[in-house]
Amino acid sequence: MDISLFAIFLLACCAAGATGAVFKPGAWYKSLEKPWFTPPDWVFPVAWTSIYLLISFAGARLAVIEGNAYAMAFWAAQAALSTLWTPLFFGLRRIKGALLAMGPLWISVAGCTYTAFALDFWAGLAFVPYLIWVTVAAALNVEMWRLNPDVSPLSTD
Repeated sequence: MDISLFAIFLLACCAAGATGAVFKPGAWYKSLEKPWFTPPDWVFPVAWTSIYLLISFAGARLAVIEGNAYAMAFWAAQAALSTLWTPLFFGLRRIKGALLAMGPLWISVAGCTYTAFALDFWAGLAFVPYLIWVTVAAALNVEMWRLNPDVSPLSTD
């Protein structure tokens, strides 16, 4: 694996993850009714750090394989789409609106997982935890919307 490619993919992940530092959950999130399967707060940074390292590894492996166009397109799409969910959910408090970003994000992660497995077993395997995580996140998002129907989005006036 090319360590320079790994560093570039990790930098992209850190840029996407920066939205989590800008739009923190805070008191608003703590006040929401949450589903029974909501992970404890400490799980989120551990999961995201692990996922970013794994998908950077996958990206570096995939980048040098001939015929990688779809895998790289899905990798780029998931990186871009992952930057949308946090500002929608935590920044604008649009629980339902965040689902609009979650759908394409899930598709791009699933697409990257599938195309990665077709090219390189280890790259595909590295994406599996992310696919599981985004599936759980989608279920959490749906349940948060269902459990908190009267939550108003943040006013942007």
